[in-house]
Amino acid sequence: MTSRVRAPELKGRGWLNTGGKALTLADLRGKILLLDFWTFCCINCLHVLDELRPLEEKYGDALVVIGVHSPKFEHERDPQALAAAVERYGVHHPVVDDGDMHIWQQYAAKAWPTLAVVDPTGYLVASMAGEGHAEGLSRLIDELVAKHEADGTLHRGDGPYVPPPAPAGLLHFPGKAIELPSGNLLVSDSARHSIVELSPDAETLVRRFGGVRNEPFSEPQGLLLLPSEVSSIAGYDVVIADTVNHRLRGLSLTTGEITLVAGSGRPWRSTVDDHAHDALAADLSSPWDLAWFDGKVIIAMAGIHQLWWFDPIQRTVGVYAGTTVEALRDGPLPDVWMAQPSGLAVQGDRLWIADSETSALRYVEGGVLHTAVGQGLFDFGHVDGPADQALFQHPLGVAGLPDGSVLVADTYNGAVRRFDPAAAQVSTVDSGLAEPSDILVTAAGEVLVVESAAHRLTRLAPGVVKTVAGERHKTERPPSHLAPGEVTLDVIFTPAPGQKLDSQFGSPLRLTVSASPAELLLDGEGTTTELSRKLVLNPAVPKGVLQVVAQAATCDVDAEFGACHLTRQDWGVPIVLDTAAPDRLPLILRGMDA
Repeated sequence: MTSRVRAPELKGRGWLNTGGKALTLADLRGKILLLDFWTFCCINCLHVLDELRPLEEKYGDALVVIGVHSPKFEHERDPQALAAAVERYGVHHPVVDDGDMHIWQQYAAKAWPTLAVVDPTGYLVASMAGEGHAEGLSRLIDELVAKHEADGTLHRGDGPYVPPPAPAGLLHFPGKAIELPSGNLLVSDSARHSIVELSPDAETLVRRFGGVRNEPFSEPQGLLLLPSEVSSIAGYDVVIADTVNHRLRGLSLTTGEITLVAGSGRPWRSTVDDHAHDALAADLSSPWDLAWFDGKVIIAMAGIHQLWWFDPIQRTVGVYAGTTVEALRDGPLPDVWMAQPSGLAVQGDRLWIADSETSALRYVEGGVLHTAVGQGLFDFGHVDGPADQALFQHPLGVAGLPDGSVLVADTYNGAVRRFDPAAAQVSTVDSGLAEPSDILVTAAGEVLVVESAAHRLTRLAPGVVKTVAGERHKTERPPSHLAPGEVTLDVIFTPAPGQKLDSQFGSPLRLTVSASPAELLLDGEGTTTELSRKLVLNPAVPKGVLQVVAQAATCDVDAEFGACHLTRQDWGVPIVLDTAAPDRLPLILRGMDA
């Protein structure tokens, strides 16, 4: 940045984790501020929460992290839902409720997540989008600490965080559930970092596995009981999606032994290929749910918008579906687009998918991905009726019924919905639930709902159906106005302090552009090795979404065995065509130092 810019004030609807106090920049003067623009539906935002924990610990008396919650979905505007999310994900810093997106606009954010750094004198010194910035942030903070300590403008000491009271109860934000051969239930107790076995009444504790973050689980989600002929060879009965650790673990129901079966523990920062990889060496990304389909374990790899497969006998993993582009596109596998798939269920020859960020119900059949209900990244609501008009809001779970219909945990609508494939109709089975995240149909035909925000499993009354006219919503994220015709897309990238572009294996840059609807983009679609490109926007399409994926490879400067880094960010940029608007769209991939 060529000029010093004062950080805009943090004016929100309310604050959490401050003991009820509303903070101002004046209250925080003398501290280095790291503003984390997030929304609690966004898997990349959840990754950043975990990346920031070590920074908060390392720089605790000099750094204050402020979560700026700028919501995408209607449900995320609810202050109670935000408070539950802050508790669910163990957010240990102040959070300001930016429900009207005012702070988002003041800081010119264009993507979830976005990070902004403010120095101790109140000036904005860096802004960056996406995840994977922890090392660069650490170096920048070191520079700011040294400078402002020398200037006498850094004030060390306790920050404004006030911890909430400890939760009580048997479960704390449970995620997924399965039925065991004994009739007992196995539940991922996500916020307690454990797996819980309950008796069939869903209320009596039989045993608990884990219970402390990273020992061995961190916010586990999906569970899968392996076929007996597979488990006898693999040596364990249940596969567990250890979501925040980016791993899969195996559980023996006989001995209680927990085994690491897939995942290096590093979050995925690579490229897509069609090869099988050693399961323990592979980098995974927030595995969220699991299903046995097509002779393998299918993984809902929410963090990179794909499905992967895992072979527990060969101990290999690979990509099953998806390209990592976050959007909705059907077709033959694997060249399809998904957006944070979070729920899986098998029904005959179909693999049903709750594709949460597109608010869609989708399925794989015969090697092809189809969309049964859902319209895209920014269209959602609670609307019953014909499937091509019906809407969900960020569903996380799905289950097949014996009659061929499908139940959907419509999480942000607080409802259980039913899709009838024969009639192509959607109805509401029950509503008024607290963030249902999974549905279990037992061998006896009972329907259990994992009511996550109510910290319990709930039985549905049989045969209850409600008709909901509901409302249609679109995200109120402010669009970018661009001129029709030729425009310039510039992705601005500055390596982190102490890093340089790494050209030893060819171009370190990659830019992929597409549009929804596809007709919006007359020219400029595809992949190139430059971060600037001319696009031609169709004047006949007044609005749409530009999907931009940019990445840059860097390495450490002046280090004999310097580490290599890959910075990557996906943007879904809503745009409106306006003849009076600019003909340039700048996006920031990495921080820009003052």
